[in-house]
Amino acid sequence: MREMEIYGVSFDLVGKQPIVLLKTSGGNKFLPIWIGHPEAAAILVKLQNASVARPMTHDLISDVLGQLDAEIVAVTVTELRENTFYARITIQQNGTEIEIDSRPSDAIALAVRSGAKIYAADEVIEESGIEFEGEGTDSDEIVGVTPLADLDPDEFRRFLDSVSPDEFRAED
Repeated sequence: MREMEIYGVSFDLVGKQPIVLLKTSGGNKFLPIWIGHPEAAAILVKLQNASVARPMTHDLISDVLGQLDAEIVAVTVTELRENTFYARITIQQNGTEIEIDSRPSDAIALAVRSGAKIYAADEVIEESGIEFEGEGTDSDEIVGVTPLADLDPDEFRRFLDSVSPDEFRAED
């Protein structure tokens, strides 16, 4: 299990599908996960500290958990099966941990609201992760990729243009 950070959210230029890009903490492995438009919006709204007139679904879930004296302590991308990622949300209530099956996009949207740590199983990273080598891989000089804080949408699109989905699959 490896701790991950949200590195960016952008769009696949071919299919216009949103992608959340996770990065191993302190490492140079990236895990791209194609997600839905509503989940991308939910993640970006919170990451950009944007305000919304009414609570979004993920805000509602977070508020409900708070009212039940429960908290999200971690989310984990657990597996990749038939090109579909799976995740688990770990909730703690009254000293008891509860594991809930989830889509990674929903889990990540909840993690950004709760401050929960994000993890990915080693097997998922090995199978679908992409590694960038060279200087700067621990910080901000990865060719074609910019950290979320400095994210330039055009630069991230150039990165997405330079890779194919096949590059994110492990070789047999």
